[in-house]
Amino acid sequence: MTSQPPSPPPQPEQPEQAVPTCYRHPDKETWVRCQRCERPICPDCMRDAAVGFQCPECVAEGNKGLRQARSTFGGNVVRTPIVTYAILALNVLVFGAQYLTGDQVTAELAMWPAGVAVYDQYYRLITAAFVHGGVFHILFNCWALYVVGPYLERAFGHVRYTALYLISALGGSVLGLWLDPLTQPTVGASGAIFGLFAAVFVVGRKLNLDVRGIAVLIVINLAITFLVAGISWTGHIGGLITGALLSGALAYAPKNNRTLWQVLAIAGALAVLAVLVVVRTSAILGAV
Repeated sequence: MTSQPPSPPPQPEQPEQAVPTCYRHPDKETWVRCQRCERPICPDCMRDAAVGFQCPECVAEGNKGLRQARSTFGGNVVRTPIVTYAILALNVLVFGAQYLTGDQVTAELAMWPAGVAVYDQYYRLITAAFVHGGVFHILFNCWALYVVGPYLERAFGHVRYTALYLISALGGSVLGLWLDPLTQPTVGASGAIFGLFAAVFVVGRKLNLDVRGIAVLIVINLAITFLVAGISWTGHIGGLITGALLSGALAYAPKNNRTLWQVLAIAGALAVLAVLVVVRTSAILGAV
C-alpha cells in the first residue's frame, strides 16, 4: 500500500512591486529620477544636466545663482527690437487714419502751444510724435527709426530705449511750447528721431567707436532744419538736446547700482520737463 507524500505548504503571495510615477504627472510611469533631488520624472519633465537629467524645479533653483545676461548698458538682452517695430507700426496706422479722416486725426493729435496751455490738452506733447505731415515726412522718419532704432534698443534694452524715445519726443514738444507761436501746429516724430541720432553719437563715444558718420548726419539734418521752410526747428533741437542728455546719463551711469542711477535719470528728465511745462503754461495763461 502506497502513501501519498504530504503536500508542500502554500507559499505566501509576493506583493507586486509598485511602478514609480512622475512627481509632477502622477499618471505617467517612469524609472528615471532627478540627479539632484532623486524624485521620479517623466520625459516631459526631464532637463539635460551635466550628468543625467534634472527636474524643472532643480534646474530653476540652480539658475538662481547665475548672473543673467544684460545689454551693453544694463537692460535685458534684446533679440528682436519689438519696440522699434511697434513704433513703426503705430506711425503707419496713425498716418492711415490721417489719410482716411482728412484733417480730423491731425487736428486732434497735433501739438500746438495754446492747445496744451489753454485747453489743458497735455496729451498733445506726446501724440504729435505719431502724426505726420505727408508721405515724405513719414517715410524719412520711419527710415531713420528703422536704421538706428534696433541698434539703440539692443544697447539699452526695451524699457530704457522706450524711455529715451518718448522723452526725446517730449523734449521737442516742450521747446515748441516755449518758443513756437501759440497757434502754430507741429507734427512728426522728428524730435524723437533727433534724440536717437544724439544717442547714437553718445553711445559711439562711450564705446570708442568712429562717430564721424552720425556727426555728419546730424549736421546735415540741422542744416536742412534751418534752410527749408515749414520745418519745426524747436522740435528737432529740443529732441536733440534731450536725447543727448538722457542717453549720456544712461550710458555713463556708474556700474555700481547702474539701474538705480538710470531710473533716477529718467525720472529726473521727466520731472524737469514737467516743471518746464507748468512754468510755461502758467506764463501763457497769465498773458491771455
